[in-house]
Amino acid sequence: MGFSLTGTHVIFFIAAVIVAGMVSGVFIAVTMNVTTSLSNRGDRVKEQLDTDFAIINDPNTIPVTGAYYIFYLKNIGGAKLTTTNQTFQVFIDGELIASANYYFGNTSIAAEAVTNLYVNTTLTTGDHTLRVVGPQAIDKDFTFIK
Repeated sequence: MGFSLTGTHVIFFIAAVIVAGMVSGVFIAVTMNVTTSLSNRGDRVKEQLDTDFAIINDPNTIPVTGAYYIFYLKNIGGAKLTTTNQTFQVFIDGELIASANYYFGNTSIAAEAVTNLYVNTTLTTGDHTLRVVGPQAIDKDFTFIK
C-alpha cells in the first residue's frame, strides 16, 4: 500500500515547517550580527565624541621654563583623558618629537580641566605649527610665533 494524499500532505507540511525554521534561524543570526555590529560602531563613535581636546595658548606668547616650551591642553570632551607619551604624539613643524623630549603635567585630566604639555626642542624665530595627536587619532594643530 502507498501513501494516501493525506500522508503526502503531512510529509510536505513537515518539510515546509523545517525549511521555514531554518530560514528564520538564518534571519535571526543575520539580525543579531547586524545589531552587534551597530552596537560596537555606536560605542566607538561615543568614545570618539567623548575624546576631544584643545590647545589654548596665546599664539604670540609661548611660556618657557628652562629648556621646555609650555603648551596648555584642555580636555573639551566628556570623558577623562589619559595624558601620557603613549597616548599622545607631538609634532612641531611636521617633525615628530621624541617621547623623551615631552611630558605632561598630569597623567590624566578630567573633562574641562587643563594640563601643561612641556616640550623640549630648539626653535628658530618665526612661525611654527604644533600638532598634537591623541587617543582615537584626534589631532589638533596650533600655529604660534617664537
